[in-house]
Amino acid sequence: MYRRRTPLGNYAYMVANYADGNRRFDSYSTEAAALEAANKLAKQLSEREVLAAAMTNEQASEYAAAVQKLAPFGLGLLSAADTLANALKTIGGFETVEKVKEAAAQGKPLPALAEVQAAAELYKSKHKKITDKRVGEVIAELIALKKSRGASERYVDDLRFRLEKFGTRFQCNLSSVQTPDIQEWLDGLKLSSQSYANNRRVVHLLFEHGVTRGYCLDNPAANVESPKIKNGEVKIFTPEETRRLLAAASEDFLPCLAIGLFAGLRSAEIERLEWKDIDLEQRHIIVGADKAKTASRRIVPIAANLAEWLKPYAERTGSVWPHGRDWFHKCQLATAAATKIEAQPEKKIAEVKPVKWKANGCRHSFASYSFALCADAGRVAGYCGNSAKLIHKHYRQLCTPADAQQFFSIEPPPKVGALPRNRSAEALKQP
Repeated sequence: MYRRRTPLGNYAYMVANYADGNRRFDSYSTEAAALEAANKLAKQLSEREVLAAAMTNEQASEYAAAVQKLAPFGLGLLSAADTLANALKTIGGFETVEKVKEAAAQGKPLPALAEVQAAAELYKSKHKKITDKRVGEVIAELIALKKSRGASERYVDDLRFRLEKFGTRFQCNLSSVQTPDIQEWLDGLKLSSQSYANNRRVVHLLFEHGVTRGYCLDNPAANVESPKIKNGEVKIFTPEETRRLLAAASEDFLPCLAIGLFAGLRSAEIERLEWKDIDLEQRHIIVGADKAKTASRRIVPIAANLAEWLKPYAERTGSVWPHGRDWFHKCQLATAAATKIEAQPEKKIAEVKPVKWKANGCRHSFASYSFALCADAGRVAGYCGNSAKLIHKHYRQLCTPADAQQFFSIEPPPKVGALPRNRSAEALKQP
């Protein structure tokens, strides 16, 4: 123990410490504290010497092997043991005698050591080198990859539609996007459970692509809330609601609405439909495999009232709906909102609330009214592109044959077309 004067004129007491094999000086403010530390250190060194003298050949060999393993890292056994002890203390890795014996019997590392190894691997994964790439670039890369591998046009369109919204929100490197960011974005969309799940699915796919190619360390979408999807109640438009919707539809949206109501095509199928797929002379619509959800071609008959609605558009070419997916869904809601009638007391006109848009209401209406007319689930399933079991399960007894006759008799004003009225139900009754 040594005493030296500090620059402030006080005394400090130094203890020479050789515990790790090298000399260092530990400083203490009082002589009593220095003496206590010196005595404790002397006792530790004495105990080590006793232990060293009592080491068996096996223990000595273990010591030598440990020193050799640490040598490439420039570490002594004591400093390595001290670091490991601190790591175990940090993670709470205190083993019981039973655990030690069990691990030894099975030839496995101690559970606590396994946790230290896992922590090291996690550290390595979090600090590995990644390639910075913008979200938009990764989206374009993923879509190009899916197309090159033969993904269907419908799948690629859906992927692009959902991911481009994500790319608009996150104009940054993919690695910068974290779980709370994705959760906040999804919550802000205020989607149904099914739509939420669909968007979560494609974002998860995007990050899986990013992880595989080294654009991000992990997949933050994996920890985003996964909703429980419930099959909602099937709702249809009444004949009166149908009339009001058709009367309120814009010129461009009207044929789409009529095809959905009276031919039962899905919204996505209508969005991909072209005028050349509609044969008014032969009275059928061809839904090609590249346009159908099930990737299976089908032919849907055109009822007489639908022919009336489509007749003014007979000379059109190109896409039936050329305005994009977002606008299609906005037009659905706008059409429903436009059915509202404002009160005009001076004309004795009472307010009429708008028709509430029903999810998949057009398709549900077609299937329900068609089934009520022909009572043939297989036939209606063929028109809709699904199974007879599904038709029978969801659309049986939702309406009466009288309701169906009324529904398929809805035609435009006489000036729009010259086809006989009230013949629309006959096409569905014919074998």
